[in-house]
Amino acid sequence: MENNNQIEMISLEQLIGAEHIYRKMYASTDIAGLCKAAKVKSYNMGADGFGAERLLKCLLLQFVEDLSDRNMERFMNENIAAKWFCGFTLSEKTPTFSSFCKFRNSVGVKRIEAMFTKMKEQLAAKNLTLGMFTFIDATSLISKMNLWEERDLAVSAGYEKLNNEVLPKIKNSEERIGAKTSKKFWYGFKKSVAIDMNSGMIMDVAVTMANVTDAEAGKLVLPKTGAVCADKGYVGLIPLVKEKGLHPMILKRNNMKDKNADLDKYISKLRAPYENTFARQRKKVRFKTILKNQLAEFLYAISFNMKRLTVI
Repeated sequence: MENNNQIEMISLEQLIGAEHIYRKMYASTDIAGLCKAAKVKSYNMGADGFGAERLLKCLLLQFVEDLSDRNMERFMNENIAAKWFCGFTLSEKTPTFSSFCKFRNSVGVKRIEAMFTKMKEQLAAKNLTLGMFTFIDATSLISKMNLWEERDLAVSAGYEKLNNEVLPKIKNSEERIGAKTSKKFWYGFKKSVAIDMNSGMIMDVAVTMANVTDAEAGKLVLPKTGAVCADKGYVGLIPLVKEKGLHPMILKRNNMKDKNADLDKYISKLRAPYENTFARQRKKVRFKTILKNQLAEFLYAISFNMKRLTVI
């Protein structure tokens, strides 16, 4: 009788195909350099001892895959490619969901911002970001879909209606009501993004309260050189753009005397390919403060650029 109980020695490295996206990300991005830029020299997780670099790679992978902390725990436990990417062996224990949360809070937004800055330096070194044309836009970050709790608090406090003036008086929160149009509202925050129009890479991102105007929030993501391409919501930004020596390619409102319909049509065509950047990320956020959401958006921007590098 033939014995099929054979043992084969194989390394984790051999199990990850040459065309796997994680291997491509390693080939196109200096991930070790990103982790080094965070300057997290050591991080003790009790007896587990995962190490700062491996946990930073876990955070990057979490946003590449858009997973919650609990789903990331399961993903790391079950996915061989994830173990390889983050530097774990097949049999080694991987972090729990609480490890990700504690580490993220310990690292803080400044160190993650340093990783994002390093990513931009890597892109510039590859001559991918030329700083000639920058697309800026904003989108909603939604904390919750209804405001019944807040409405009840407002009524109990004697207010006739719920608005952004009332919210700080009834709830200690940075969440606000934002409006895209007269009929489109959301509760949460606003994210402003700057995208290099040569490469499609995210070059800057800023999280603000939802009721901050696009033009005010746009000040936080203006490039240092080149032209700024944006929609009508950024008309109020034109004087500052000019003051900084940048070229405004911002759509004019219909009632503006200097509106050039042909020029605006051309600008709209330039903008169109980059507007779907927001469609790839879910709008619902897990965090309740600007600082934590800013950290998350830096990680998302790094992961977005890492994935984009694998296809250009």
